[in-house]
Amino acid sequence: MNGVVIGVTLFVIAQFAVGLWASRKPKSETDFLLAGRKLSPRLAVFTIFATWFGAETCIGSASSIYENGLSGGTADPFGFSLCLFFMGFVFAMPLWKRKFVTFADLFRQRFSPSIEKLVVFILVPASMLWAAAQIRAFGQVLSSLSGLQVEYAITIAASVVIIYTMLGGLLAVAVTDVIQASFLILGLVLLGVFVFTSGDPNASLASVDAARFSFVSEDSTLLQKIEAWAIPIFGSVLTQELITRVLACRSAEEARRSTLTGASLYLVVGLIPVYLGLVGLNLMPDLADSEQLLPQLAKTYLPTFLYIIFAGALISAILSTVDSALLASSSLISHNILVPFDKDMSERKKVLLARVGIVVLGSIAYYLALHAEGVYDLVVTASAFGSAGVFVVGVFGLFTRFGGQLAAGLTLIIAATVWILGEFVFAWSTPFFISLLTAFATYILIGLIETRWLRTSTA
Repeated sequence: MNGVVIGVTLFVIAQFAVGLWASRKPKSETDFLLAGRKLSPRLAVFTIFATWFGAETCIGSASSIYENGLSGGTADPFGFSLCLFFMGFVFAMPLWKRKFVTFADLFRQRFSPSIEKLVVFILVPASMLWAAAQIRAFGQVLSSLSGLQVEYAITIAASVVIIYTMLGGLLAVAVTDVIQASFLILGLVLLGVFVFTSGDPNASLASVDAARFSFVSEDSTLLQKIEAWAIPIFGSVLTQELITRVLACRSAEEARRSTLTGASLYLVVGLIPVYLGLVGLNLMPDLADSEQLLPQLAKTYLPTFLYIIFAGALISAILSTVDSALLASSSLISHNILVPFDKDMSERKKVLLARVGIVVLGSIAYYLALHAEGVYDLVVTASAFGSAGVFVVGVFGLFTRFGGQLAAGLTLIIAATVWILGEFVFAWSTPFFISLLTAFATYILIGLIETRWLRTSTA
């Protein structure tokens, strides 16, 4: 067993230890799903950062910028940083003050239980597919480091994440996020420093072609540029994974400040893959697969001990995303779908139900990771599915009294349908932006009809 495998094994054991420690803490559903609403600012900042800073931020953004220059970084890190700032400035305090347990609670309180359940069935599939992709990525990393067959490595990866998430809930996830974020930041900083100080003239930004510093791709239209920014900002801001962290903070002000600090940390650390992607084309011009840029740079510029830290950083990015996706999916199904069937359910049974949900959903994600070759492509597609309608209905529901159950339901269904048609049938270049405009138009139109009907019926 080589040093890299030993280091990764110790890292995985640490995750189990945290899960066992945190398993004694949850006494109620709120304890398990929201860490008792007692998440300290430090834990909140790191768990917000780590949840958002996934493998795609490290590998994907560096790869995209390697190929396209800064225009390839529209979504990551710049778009998702703006998404977190958007949450902090606009949504964090209003959401916290409503004392929700899950985001779907808003739709039950503001509209109806049927709208609540519809939102759950829109949000959960994307989280599940995303979890599957991350588990598969973890398995592939373990396989490349240890020589295990990918199937065995994926099994180990799924078991690790399912067990520690199931045992400790959000508290276990948040504490492990601190460990994972620390490794992630350290690994990327070390790689960036070693490349920058290598003495290779190609490692300097001065060697980069000036055209690669443009945020605007010459090949895209104005609507395509809007689409590229709209998906990470409007399509990702109102997600259960992020909102859970906001709701778990100790106060509305701490929720706001923690989100803004996490956003700042995300942007600063995210600039390291941006730098590596920009100079990478000169350092390694003949890469057959641009997603291998960061691993190849790490192998080339880091000594073995520091390469172990980088491997831990990459695994950290994966783990911090998949545990959040599993907990988010389980909380929506257990709290918003199953618990309402038994109004007198004890807190102990609610926690048990959430834990069983994590195991079941984790097993489904494991199956998808094991058998679906194109999981990553499915996730990219699923990330935009239904999110335009959820954003529009969520905004109107949180900040206004305009529109009712009919407006909410039709907006969610029509926006998702328009996106599916645009993506798979008509091959539009901007299906998300069109579905977002359609969602706004539908909600306003049906809302006006509802208002007029209500006035007529009460006259």
